[in-house]
Amino acid sequence: MTPDPADGIYVCTQEASLAVEARAIRVGEDILVWIWGGTRPHIGAVAAAQPRPSLAQPDKKSATCSVLTYPGHKEDEIVKPVSEHLSAVLNTHVVVTAGIHWDGLSQEEISEIGSRIGEITRLLTVKLQKQELSK
Repeated sequence: MTPDPADGIYVCTQEASLAVEARAIRVGEDILVWIWGGTRPHIGAVAAAQPRPSLAQPDKKSATCSVLTYPGHKEDEIVKPVSEHLSAVLNTHVVVTAGIHWDGLSQEEISEIGSRIGEITRLLTVKLQKQELSK
């Protein structure tokens, strides 16, 4: 997929093997994120997060989230933390969908994909914050 700047923000991991990609677009003040990777990108789970004061520290932002996961998929482990993080940091509603698939992954490769999701989350956060500042 060739990124088009008109379609929002595009980020991808630096490593080609087990590459993870994402695109984020603004929908009014809200943000919609699609994360994909592997041999069969798809929609495995969707999370919708909204910002709120932290329950432990009311002076800090947090987020609450609802997740829908298709049976047999594990992308809920991706979409929940990404949507909550972006919603809390950017103080807006965020919807994240993800579908990542590779056959026969080892535990080490699964851990590496988790690291890649962290990288994608950091890249999205920085670019979305810069976009917010340029408004």
